[in-house]
Amino acid sequence: MRQTELHLSNEDRAAVDEIRSKGLHHSREVNRAHMLAALDRGVPEAQVLAVLGIGRTALWRTRAAYLQGGLELAVFDVARPGRPRRYDTDAEAKVTALACSAPPQGRKRWTVVELERAARREPGLEGLSRETVRRMLKKTASSLGDS
Repeated sequence: MRQTELHLSNEDRAAVDEIRSKGLHHSREVNRAHMLAALDRGVPEAQVLAVLGIGRTALWRTRAAYLQGGLELAVFDVARPGRPRRYDTDAEAKVTALACSAPPQGRKRWTVVELERAARREPGLEGLSRETVRRMLKKTASSLGDS
């Protein structure tokens, strides 16, 4: 197996040692720091793969990322774009407060459909769906039953 040499700068070596020794880091980040430290010391790839229990591709990608973009790119995951939340915690609080309030006239308790209709009357919640109301209540562990 051909091994490309990797030499960490003194700053990067100190940062890698810190990631490996203390702090709260994801296991992937710690594993990548172990890979870089081992490659910096000249440990053969086969030994790194066996000790860390990783695949060749993971090692190659980590090395390539370090050589291309430095320590940040090699160790830490790049932020992934995600769809922003449509309703914030204030909207969830409004729906939860509504569920905890007295049920409509002639009803013993709220139903999800009735909560949806009532919530849609609130400003900023006009597009709220029944499923969204259900998920909000599930997340807050709210119950529509008798209290």
